[in-house]
Amino acid sequence: MSVLVYTENWNSKFRKSTFEAITYAYDLSKKLNTNLIACTSGKIDEHELKKAGKYGASKIYLIKNTKKAQGKEISDSIANLPENFSHIIFSHTHTAKVLAPRLSIKLNASLVSNVIGLAEETNPIKVKRNAFSSKAIQTVILNNEKSILCISPNSYMVKENPINIEIESIIDNSESKITVKDQEKSSGKISLSEADIIVSAGRGLKGPENWTMIEELADLLGAATACSKPVSDIGWRPHSEHVGQTGITVSPNLYIAIGISGAIQHLAGVNSSKTIVAINTDPEAPFFKAADYGIVGDAFKVVPELLNELKKQIN
Repeated sequence: MSVLVYTENWNSKFRKSTFEAITYAYDLSKKLNTNLIACTSGKIDEHELKKAGKYGASKIYLIKNTKKAQGKEISDSIANLPENFSHIIFSHTHTAKVLAPRLSIKLNASLVSNVIGLAEETNPIKVKRNAFSSKAIQTVILNNEKSILCISPNSYMVKENPINIEIESIIDNSESKITVKDQEKSSGKISLSEADIIVSAGRGLKGPENWTMIEELADLLGAATACSKPVSDIGWRPHSEHVGQTGITVSPNLYIAIGISGAIQHLAGVNSSKTIVAINTDPEAPFFKAADYGIVGDAFKVVPELLNELKKQIN
């Protein structure tokens, strides 16, 4: 039986987390001595679809929905693909949180989220995952014939495994019974879930008009911008930038927290970051206990100095 990977796309384009999932799925298929197939949904052109073959997929199914499809319809289409597969791989995104549990029920498949490494054993499947808000690593053994693994973004290295890929379209005429009245899309240039560097700020910035320097710092570093929950709650920044236990969980190589005290809910969402830098006027701020580097100082003095030094390095 094949390994299946769901290749999520954003505005008809694949992103880094998708290629991580394909690479993981390809490596798993080699351990299982089988082939890798992929599937995606929506409107996406042939050039983009062929990128899945660059990382090891031998075939990709494009599920074309003639009407606006939601999680139920897409998961139904995946479950009914004309292919026999034993394992399904997702990147652990919001889309995976919608599709994977539905598929787990439909296929009677084991489901593991936040997977951080390739299966150590394959009979049965044995994997490691982040647990307890990334404060522990859990080893999970799956005894079902089918399993669904959701790979934590930034946890698996992307590798090219070029192969000729076959593209097959499937028309799904199902009509969703769910009506979406409103949808808020992230306006950031870089996706938080897959960003290598994140510049985040809190109420210490005193108002939304002061976010210009945060955005400038992020641009110089090639980083995504984020914020604490209180900031999104009072409308200074969009909810799509809210990082924390009740927002987006991130694991960048570098997380810079500016004017954020470090409430436990926020720390739970960022403690998988490789390196944390905290800037705060309060030397007793909880963030300093979690940070690898800390600067006790006023953000309105520290950040402009950082910007000047970065500009010197670039020039």
